[in-house]
Amino acid sequence: MLLLFMVGLCMGSFAGAVVWRVFKQSKIKSKNGRTEYSISQGRSMCEHCGHALATKDLIPLISYLGLRGECRYCQKPIARSVLAVELAGGIVFVLSYVFWPTELVGAEQIIPFVTWLLSSVGLLALALYDYKWYILPNRILYPTFYIALAGWLANAVLFNFEFESVLKLLSSIAIASGIFWLIYMLSKGRLIGFGDVRLGLVTGTLLADPRLSLLMIFVASLIGTLFAAPQLVAGKKTATSRIPYGPFLILGTAISLFFGESIITWYTNLLIL
Repeated sequence: MLLLFMVGLCMGSFAGAVVWRVFKQSKIKSKNGRTEYSISQGRSMCEHCGHALATKDLIPLISYLGLRGECRYCQKPIARSVLAVELAGGIVFVLSYVFWPTELVGAEQIIPFVTWLLSSVGLLALALYDYKWYILPNRILYPTFYIALAGWLANAVLFNFEFESVLKLLSSIAIASGIFWLIYMLSKGRLIGFGDVRLGLVTGTLLADPRLSLLMIFVASLIGTLFAAPQLVAGKKTATSRIPYGPFLILGTAISLFFGESIITWYTNLLIL
């Protein structure tokens, strides 16, 4: 678990860097001008003074605490989201191991687990980006979807490639993405953005079960309501205020993945009683 926490810190740091670079690239129209903020080529730098960061400045958590949350070169504050996303990565990796719904024995169980961990890095970046700017960028969405799909295909080809599993995957995506597509079309984009539709490709693939996708939407809506209701009552939000729905869908996906079967069993038994 300690190893997972350390790896998660690093992956959280990477997710934060991706968010910052994708945002910077979105503001630059020139293709050549984006090279500086390339995810694969660009150097890590201070967002204030632009100074390239040394290796000692890039140690997740330790560098932030050692520098007391300030840039070594210009002494301006480092965004708290940097620390938050690093810690979130570590916590997600550990909790994923603790609450994984099956025993991690054999490749058939390990492949979905590793797929989830890799996909969670993209989901973490998407949650942060949507929270900050109310957008789910394709440059993060599609790679995350490809990772999720590759993991499902690898597991299916090696262990369980059946028509029923393919049907469950397609049904899961149809629910996770299709419901939001319908809402988007009927409201002409006024109620939700198309990014939520694309996010359904990722969440539907990771869950790969129509029951879990339905549960994910329910849980996300419940969490969103609990988040928005106090702000509406306090007058901080109105019925037309924008609310980032992506983080709720991502949290709902994690809850459904880890506890979905137990929740569905509990609810089914409640109906029978």
